[in-house]
Amino acid sequence: MSAREVDEIIESYGSSKSSLIAILQDIQSEYRHLPEDALRRVAQRLNISLSEVYSTATFFQSFSLTPKKREVCVCLGTACHVRGAPKIFAEIERRFEASEWLRSEYQVESVNCLGACALAPVIVVDGKYHGRMTINSLDDALPKEPSE
Repeated sequence: MSAREVDEIIESYGSSKSSLIAILQDIQSEYRHLPEDALRRVAQRLNISLSEVYSTATFFQSFSLTPKKREVCVCLGTACHVRGAPKIFAEIERRFEASEWLRSEYQVESVNCLGACALAPVIVVDGKYHGRMTINSLDDALPKEPSE
């Protein structure tokens, strides 16, 4: 990550200290983690201590200091559960078990609620919501292995 890219993110928030969390979210969104050089640049540009930046980055579980795999998230909240999410989750796990590529590139997680109950059952693949999921619609929502 270049200093210029970090600067652009910081400047989009007016270089405001109060935007630290939003700045870190944008950096992580771009790079799937918070690189050390980016954190140093944020501290420098916002005129705050590096320890304050690290404190924020390590306090929130959504931030990661190491690169994260891409993510498939399955909602198992009440509305999704009632509409068949456990079967969909089991099918996703089965497909991941059968594909070395999926296991190497993605992680599968379940959550208690994604806040999209009207679309239940819901999965999120790399930040994109897929609602009203069925076993048959998984082919369209799940990532495809690149052809060789």
